[in-house]
Amino acid sequence: MTEVLVKKHKSSNGNVLPEATREDVFDHSYKEKEGPKPPSTIVWTNVVLMTLLHIGAAYGVSVIPSASPLTLLWSLFCFFISALGVTAGAHRLWSHRSYKATLPLKIFLGLANSMSFQNDIFEWARDHRVHHKYSETDADPHNAVRGFFFAHIGWLMLRKHPDVIEKGKKLELNDLKSDKVVMFQRKYYKPSVLLMCFFVPMSVPWYFWGESLWVAYFVPALLRYTLVLNATWLVNSAAHMWGNRPYDEGINPRENAFVTFSAIGEGFHNYHHTFPFDYATSEFGCKLNLTTCFIDAMCFLGLATDPKRVSHELVAARSQRTGDGSHRSG
Repeated sequence: MTEVLVKKHKSSNGNVLPEATREDVFDHSYKEKEGPKPPSTIVWTNVVLMTLLHIGAAYGVSVIPSASPLTLLWSLFCFFISALGVTAGAHRLWSHRSYKATLPLKIFLGLANSMSFQNDIFEWARDHRVHHKYSETDADPHNAVRGFFFAHIGWLMLRKHPDVIEKGKKLELNDLKSDKVVMFQRKYYKPSVLLMCFFVPMSVPWYFWGESLWVAYFVPALLRYTLVLNATWLVNSAAHMWGNRPYDEGINPRENAFVTFSAIGEGFHNYHHTFPFDYATSEFGCKLNLTTCFIDAMCFLGLATDPKRVSHELVAARSQRTGDGSHRSG
């Protein structure tokens, strides 16, 4: 079973208070309903939009030779910022509460998350907690047992399984509801996406160094957006299917180097599902983990605090007890 970190904080009167119950720890009591599965309902609007998006991204690849070096650098910068909105923001901060952020950092991560355009923070974090709590079951939004395509993109083309909806409604989400940045972004999500995901990436190269709007739309806006989407989806698909399991061989999530690179540090997935509360999502800190480097920099600047970490002793003990024998500490 997954160990649960109980981090304690001292109150003003010196008493030690346990951390709130976590919603991201696997629920072993859940049992899938017996009998035939409910029929899958295709969301044709999403199918069409995803198809057009990837056609547009493919065309964006063809116009890369027409883009200026500054536009390509800007595209890479936008990729990194929008990825941080998912990894450091919606994932490690708001889904897992693995560290604390000041208001300026929260605002930055909220804007970066809108640039990533992957549903608002509230919905993303809710679904991700359901994913951890019911991983690889009918209640998992992107259950990898249903195959690579479903876990990668197919889950967005079908109506959610009734158990996903039911379990999502039962989660305790007061921390998200009380977060003003989360709720502000949720209220103004559509205009924030138009601004951050499309207008800003497109207008900056056009205005500042004379890039054509055509190239600026298809490369730093559309192609960059599609690449960030697929990098995130690979965590749900590839990192649940291919790689080793040094910490817990009894679960599907794997350590996948390609996903680690493409998703700026999120490919240490066997570790992450074993210790979801660790802000680094890896025992190796900043090694191959740009998101952890970013959070460390924010802590150094005083914009982030209380990064939760798992002790080396606990990691070693867990890997020896439940790992597949591939663990190498370093």
